[in-house]
Amino acid sequence: MASADEQVVKALAKQARVLRRRVIEMLGEAGSGHPGGSLSAADIITVLYWHEMKIDPKRPDWPERDRFVLSKGHAAPILYAALAEKGYFPLEDLMTLRKLGSHLQGHPDSNKTPGVEVPTGSLGQGLSIANGMALAAKMDGRSYRVYALLGDGEIEEGMIWEAAMTAAHYKLDNLVAIIDNNNLQIDGDVREVIGVNHIADRFRSFGWYAVEIDGHDIGQIIAALRLARGIKEKPTVIVAHTVKGKGVSFMENQVGWHGTAPSKEQAEAALLELAAGEE
Repeated sequence: MASADEQVVKALAKQARVLRRRVIEMLGEAGSGHPGGSLSAADIITVLYWHEMKIDPKRPDWPERDRFVLSKGHAAPILYAALAEKGYFPLEDLMTLRKLGSHLQGHPDSNKTPGVEVPTGSLGQGLSIANGMALAAKMDGRSYRVYALLGDGEIEEGMIWEAAMTAAHYKLDNLVAIIDNNNLQIDGDVREVIGVNHIADRFRSFGWYAVEIDGHDIGQIIAALRLARGIKEKPTVIVAHTVKGKGVSFMENQVGWHGTAPSKEQAEAALLELAAGEE
């Protein structure tokens, strides 16, 4: 895969750091939420929203927009951070996360939040929804593409593999599934909980084109998404190897940070560390 322009990569890496700061700020304020899987997905979300997807924040319902489905809906903070930074709603709304009356609920709700395509959070369902969107594009003769971000623990769900068979059957080459493969779920190491491994090979056996990347290497993410555009008559899965809690040293690879928000003091320490990383 060809490497991305160095300046583009630097700009996207900077934006990803901004999103990570937003996640810590809003979770510190809310006192609840999911930092680990939000931080592990930051680089992927950044490349999608600032480089890959065809979107228009001024027209959230634009028929030709690319669609993004956050199947691992508990990682809503990283999606909200991206949507606010892109201008779908005011940045100050981020500090209302999970508060009474806020449109930023603990899991995404398309009825309340501009830019959210579908309510998610009941794990295992997002890929099937993405299938429907991609199939609708084919039937309607539209050019938009569909991207679904799944957790590696989430793919323990049987519904994922029914959806995988369906996508291959209908040759949904306008569909890209991205696996945030950080190896940790709420109950521990995914490889020990139910033996989730050889993910790329499993998808290949279901008729998908599969590629594995470093999910924190901006250039690799860009290249994989570009490669997916050239794959015909089969869906693509990108298995992105990531680190839970990426960017905050005391959160990295710690399962306890799956669904635990930082205290005010911990949030301050995390923000200082993230700021130091920009120097």
